Amino acid sequence: MKSAFIFGLIEDYAEQHTSPEPALLTELAERTYAEMERPQMLTGRVEGRFLKLLVALVRPRLIVEIGTFTGYSALSMAEALPPEGRIISCEIDPKAQAMAKSFFARSSFGEKIEIRMGAALETLAEINETIDFAFIDADKENYLAYYQTLIDKMRPGGLMVFDNALWSGEVLAPRSEAAKTIAALNEALKNDDRVETVLLTVRDGMQIARKRE
Repeated sequence: MKSAFIFGLIEDYAEQHTSPEPALLTELAERTYAEMERPQMLTGRVEGRFLKLLVALVRPRLIVEIGTFTGYSALSMAEALPPEGRIISCEIDPKAQAMAKSFFARSSFGEKIEIRMGAALETLAEINETIDFAFIDADKENYLAYYQTLIDKMRPGGLMVFDNALWSGEVLAPRSEAAKTIAALNEALKNDDRVETVLLTVRDGMQIARKRE
């Protein structure tokens, strides 16, 4: 069994051998940890570079992000968007929105990102376009509802990425409502013939679901 110490060393090694983030994202991470409550919600370098890589492969015209926080993941994905690509990002925290928008304004990719404030399920209901890529990293209790709403809006071949899909290992014996919902989502994806999935042990788990063509 891996010790926390060895895992920490491996995590550091993985970060050191991942492409560097832009200086603006380094500054954003530092500001987030200095000024925000629960800064650990920040996507971070390894996951951010992985999201950028996925977007570069999929080349989506429309990304929907559920959970902007301070904008690290949105800016990471926006780096790899094709010229016509854009992001609709859902957020409910005005303080997080303000920080995100201030960094979007300083980025050459920021104009591709639109933050929509309010409940994400309501925002999703208003989107009548085909979605090519979705990144879900918001209130865990609604993960299954987000999936059920997104799946019919996704294009065949589109990707959905759910963060925190292992919930610190609690999915093995769920106790909290968040863990129970995440475990239910993982089971639903495993048994849904409309998607093919892989659950990665990156950070707190990344569940990737591709809608079958």
